[in-house]
Amino acid sequence: MAGRIDAARELAGAGLIYILERPELAATFLGGSGLRAQDIRALSGTPELGLHVLDFLLEDDGRVLDAAEALQIRPQDLMSARVVIAGPGNYGWELG
Repeated sequence: MAGRIDAARELAGAGLIYILERPELAATFLGGSGLRAQDIRALSGTPELGLHVLDFLLEDDGRVLDAAEALQIRPQDLMSARVVIAGPGNYGWELG
């Protein structure tokens, strides 16, 4: 199980880098989450930041597809990572 959690956190970290490398996306993320740059530094590596990142990517199908392509993952891997970080049953999704 620890391997899955580590992989999910790594994916969330890669998602954050993906967002921050795109200024328009970063502005939308920061504006929508209410986070500031110093908050991101303070929360770096925490499950809370990972959930903010994954939720942001998952709230728009285009973001999911673009991020999955850029990160070379399957689109569903983003939701799987979110479930692993937040725990099964969150959002009504279960890992199969």
